[in-house]
Amino acid sequence: MTDRVFSTDWRRAPAPPRIRENEIHVWRAQLDAEQALLPGLEAILAPEEKSRAGRFVFPRDRVHFVAAHGILRIILASYLSMPAKDVMFRYGPQKKPAIGLDHSESTVRFSLSHSHGLAVCAVARGREVGVDVEAIRPEVAGEDIAERFFSPRERAELRLLPPDRRVEGFFLCWTLKEAYIKARSVGLGIPLDSFDVSLMPGQPKGLISPDSDRWTLRSFQPAPGYAGAVVGEGKNWELRYWDWNLGLAQK
Repeated sequence: MTDRVFSTDWRRAPAPPRIRENEIHVWRAQLDAEQALLPGLEAILAPEEKSRAGRFVFPRDRVHFVAAHGILRIILASYLSMPAKDVMFRYGPQKKPAIGLDHSESTVRFSLSHSHGLAVCAVARGREVGVDVEAIRPEVAGEDIAERFFSPRERAELRLLPPDRRVEGFFLCWTLKEAYIKARSVGLGIPLDSFDVSLMPGQPKGLISPDSDRWTLRSFQPAPGYAGAVVGEGKNWELRYWDWNLGLAQK
């Protein structure tokens, strides 16, 4: 299934948000802007999440983890109509989290990603979803990484790009591949070079794999200097882009 690179129209989310079965909601949050809220965000985390946060070596990484996972809980709670601290998760074979089956709204699916202080979260109802965000860093040896992890077709497309577009092309491809394996809940269970995605900026996003008709891929711009991708199960769903706001926690 192919689709275009969609322009991104971020809006303040209604509280509470309502999601239809033909929609995927993508949220963004600036993690460094939420440091004043950090104690409250940490307080709503589960013990396992707090334990994971405590294992980070660098304080900034810990702050970003706590902020991202606390905000995720508030976002999910707004769909589930329950306190954020009461949201329970279950984990699949590849450790992908999902809403606990004892919640009445267990058809809600989600995916979380954060990079260099920016978090994105995708929420869907009744369909699998994956999301990825990456800060576009020119110092990353994208072409070397591509030689190790991209398919032959993807590497060829990367070499066809003008030199000044290859960094963008690399991160475009990388986020699409990461979002796809998250949506499939396979983690590193499939090699990244075993399927193809298009990485040509401005061109339709395509997937070549045995189950390509099952998924739709879209790229989006989370913020200047970042690349983002969302992959959803099925066809003909619509995207809504929401800015995180504290009003969600006050409903």
